[in-house]
Amino acid sequence: MSNGIFTMPVPKNEPIYSYGPGSPEKIKLKAELEYLSTESVDIPVIINGREIRTGRTRECVMPHNHHHRLGQFHLAGPKEIQSAIDAALQARHEWTNLPWEQRAGVFLKAAEMLTHQHRYTINASTMLGISKTPYQSEVDSVCELADFWRFNVHYMEQIYKQQPQSAPKEWNRIEHRGLEGFIFAVTPFNFTSIAGNLPTAPAMMGNTVVWKPASSAVYNAYFIMKLLEEAGLPPGVINFVPGSGKTVGDQVFTHPSLAGVHFTGSTEVFQNMWKSVGNNIHRYCTYPRLVGETGGKDFVFAHASAHIDALSTALVRGAFEYQGQKCSAASRAYIPRSLWPKVKDRIVEFTKELKMGDVSDFTNFMGAVIHKEAYHNIKSYIDYAKNSPEAAVLVGGECDDSVGYFIEPTIVETTNPRFKLMEEEIFGPVLTVYVYQDKDLDHALELCNTTSPYGLTGAVFAQDRYVIEYMSKALRDAAGNFYINDKPTGAVVGQQPFGGARASGTNDKAGSLLNLQRWVSQRTIKENFIPPHCFKYPHQEES
Repeated sequence: MSNGIFTMPVPKNEPIYSYGPGSPEKIKLKAELEYLSTESVDIPVIINGREIRTGRTRECVMPHNHHHRLGQFHLAGPKEIQSAIDAALQARHEWTNLPWEQRAGVFLKAAEMLTHQHRYTINASTMLGISKTPYQSEVDSVCELADFWRFNVHYMEQIYKQQPQSAPKEWNRIEHRGLEGFIFAVTPFNFTSIAGNLPTAPAMMGNTVVWKPASSAVYNAYFIMKLLEEAGLPPGVINFVPGSGKTVGDQVFTHPSLAGVHFTGSTEVFQNMWKSVGNNIHRYCTYPRLVGETGGKDFVFAHASAHIDALSTALVRGAFEYQGQKCSAASRAYIPRSLWPKVKDRIVEFTKELKMGDVSDFTNFMGAVIHKEAYHNIKSYIDYAKNSPEAAVLVGGECDDSVGYFIEPTIVETTNPRFKLMEEEIFGPVLTVYVYQDKDLDHALELCNTTSPYGLTGAVFAQDRYVIEYMSKALRDAAGNFYINDKPTGAVVGQQPFGGARASGTNDKAGSLLNLQRWVSQRTIKENFIPPHCFKYPHQEES
């Protein structure tokens, strides 16, 4: 074993390719889109490095062209789920005892492979599989995922360096052990970077993982799994088990070796997971760590001193990038009466200019929503607004699923600050605006703070520095990621650690040391160099 004291490369955020006209990267990405569009991928369950095809399959289709089949994936059943758990437990001893710098090397290599020879494949698979435009896919599937792997290795080094003081004649130290058991990683459809981070962050810290990707995003997740294998991830460290949430979850949550859950998804699903852990708490050999980032009803709150162009741009980008399918997307806005006429004209004008369609057409700003169920759910909110005397659709509102699951970017104005569309998570391209009287700033801030059960992201706009401070204090608990004069989306690893509280999750801040800390269990070691040889203390002696 090497006796070097190693340091990790200083991480830097991956530069974002622009895919501008005539650029080499644009030519390469278009070629990869064309290639993947003509291929049909048969995606297996992957357990202990072995590909398993169960014969129980579902199709992978393009959301923006649901008649176009990208491939199929095989569903894990009870037998495969048990095998995945067994494989994770079997791999745990060797993986957790591998020198930490060797574990780091796997993910540093994966980051280099991702940003070089695999860049266009991962990007194109994200565009086709979950309907992201080139920029949205680039910042997600390439840049953010590479950032996670590089920065997390750096945070791992910092955690291992956390050591206690030692008194004379003794030596104190701390081991940061992987958790005893296996980790269950459940990843969402909307970010390839999250799909790549949730299983790898615990693995990096010496844990082994059962990974269930979202059924609507198995296609792009599979390319990540294959990249990790190519980067040298040993068999059994991460086991890839697409399948029904209930089928996989019911088996995982009753297993005594469940040591942790790393989740991103809906609040309801995470709450049910928490209940399952509570109901089975007597079964486990340790208390499972529960780390979850869930829903959001994210706000933009403007003061009368706000800059109209900056505010309007943030509203449109924050609400409609990636069809509003971000946990952080701007979903409700509070605009003062004095600004509303100009802001209204500007955001309606901007929204009418947004082009929507096939993401392979690089002129489009938006693609389609993820699947039929999402399409009908989002449409139901728009229909509700159209039929309500408390609301008016200012722009958009049309839906068409004949080719892809397309929903126009939609802005709704409501007279009721507790209107359904102001309270409930929609997860689509719908922004609802409530206009408040300028003199009622405090009341409007209270509405913003209390209307939604969530606490993920939010933004305030003002030019007056006293007002910025005042609003920031009033909304202190309303958002775990808080933005001043910026849209409430686009957190960057190492710059804005991401997560929220209330119904938005455990706020364990992906993209920071805090998340990595959750995947280790500390052992304090005290070594006494000169132990006492007699039980008596000095005070027991009498003259």
